[in-house]
Amino acid sequence: MAKNDKSLDAVSLIGGGLAAVGLTHFVKPELFAPITAPVFPDDTTKWTYRNGACETAIGVALVSPRTRRLGLACLAGYLGFLGYRGVQAKS
Repeated sequence: MAKNDKSLDAVSLIGGGLAAVGLTHFVKPELFAPITAPVFPDDTTKWTYRNGACETAIGVALVSPRTRRLGLACLAGYLGFLGYRGVQAKS
């Protein structure tokens, strides 16, 4: 197996893990309330579901080499958005 193939497999595993965590937002949203509430104090449950949907979609995109670039771009945007909301919440 080439070195590049191993890195693709690692990204696929990370994507699968992210998708699984995203789906967990729908099954056990109460697990994410303590993390979500400080950054999204209004409609925390809705934001938990929205974040779960984003994480699921991004994770699925990272699994396939055909959609990986889009997934990485979305991941960067999502992390930027979360960072922005975190900074806003502290002000």
